[in-house]
Amino acid sequence: MPTTYAIPDGRVAMAATLYTGTGANRSVSNAVNGVGFQPDWVWMKARSAANSHYLANSVMGVGFGLLSDATNAQVTVAAGKDLTSFDAAGFSLGPEQSFGSSNTNGTSIVAWQWKAGGTAVSNTAGSITSSVSANTTAGFSVVTYTGTGANATVGHGLGVAPKMIILWPRNNAGYVQPVWHTSLGGSTDSDYLAISSAGARNYAGSLTGLWNNTAPTSSVFSIGTSVYSNTSAINYVAYCFAPVAGYSAMGGYVGNGSTDGPFLYLGFRARFVLFKITSGAGDWYIYDTSRDTYNVSNTILYPNGSYAENQNAVFNIDMLSNGIKIRNTSGANNTSGATYIYYAVAENPFAYSNAR
Repeated sequence: MPTTYAIPDGRVAMAATLYTGTGANRSVSNAVNGVGFQPDWVWMKARSAANSHYLANSVMGVGFGLLSDATNAQVTVAAGKDLTSFDAAGFSLGPEQSFGSSNTNGTSIVAWQWKAGGTAVSNTAGSITSSVSANTTAGFSVVTYTGTGANATVGHGLGVAPKMIILWPRNNAGYVQPVWHTSLGGSTDSDYLAISSAGARNYAGSLTGLWNNTAPTSSVFSIGTSVYSNTSAINYVAYCFAPVAGYSAMGGYVGNGSTDGPFLYLGFRARFVLFKITSGAGDWYIYDTSRDTYNVSNTILYPNGSYAENQNAVFNIDMLSNGIKIRNTSGANNTSGATYIYYAVAENPFAYSNAR
C-alpha cells in the first residue's frame, strides 16, 4: 500500500514566493496552482540588491522585525511599513522602512514562509511560561519568552523533540543568534552555530549556560544563564523544527571534494534547503526551487550576509525526487573531509514527486 504522509503537499505549510517590490501598499500571494496558506513566519530577502534579510513572525507581531545578517536588536517597525499583515494565502506589505528586503520599488525579492499554528497560546510545560504558535503536523513552532537569568526550561509545543532551534535575543544588540542542530554532536554549551555568522561550530568557545548542557525533549528545550538564551528581563524568540517524514529533514554529512558528491536521502523533493559547514568557517547557503526551477540548482543567498543573489557553478546541486545530490567541490557544501549540516523542506513526498 502507498505511504500516507502527514503533509502530502508541501504547498500547505511552506512556500518560496518571488515578487517585485512596488514601494506602495500591496499583497503577496503564496498560492501555487490555487493552494496556499496563512504564514506565521515570513523571511524576505532582496535578490537583486545587497540589502539585509528581514524576518517577521505572527507571535512577535507585525510591529517588529529581525535581521539574520546582523546582531541588531529587534527592529521596531512604524505602523503601515514593511510587513503589515499575515493573510489567508500570503501577506501584505506597506512601503519600506529602511532595510530594503520587503518592498523596495523595482527590487526582486524572495519570501520564504512557514505555517505554524496561528494565534499563539500560553505554554506552561517549562519553568518559564512561553507563548507558542505550533504546527505539530509540520514540525514547526514559533516560541517567545522572557529570560529569568536562572537555569530554566521553555515549552516549544511540538509534541516531539526538535532537531533544530534558531534562538534570537530580541532586545540585546551585539549578541549572536545561536543555532542548535541535532548533527552538531550533542547539547552541550559548545554545540552551537550562529545564523548571523560564518563561524564554525563553537567558534567563540563554549557559551556557558547556553543550553544548560541538556538536550531538548518532546515538550521543552533547556536554557542556562547565558546572555544569548536567558538574561533576566530580556525577550527571546525561538524557531523550533522537528523532522516530519516526507516533508522535512535535518541531518549532517561529510564532504568528499568530488563533483560526484554525497547524496542526501530525504524521501522527498526539496523546495528549500539550508546548508552550513560546521568543521570550519563558511557562510550559510539557501537554495530553493522557485529561484532554480530546474537542475542544476546553483542560485544561492546567504542568511549571514546581505549580499545579492549569487548564481555560480561552484554551488551546483541537483534537487532530485527523493533527495539532494551534491555536484560541486566547493567549501559551500563539499570540501573533502569537512562536516556539514542541512535543513530541507519538501515540495512533495517521494511518492508524489516528479523529476525535474
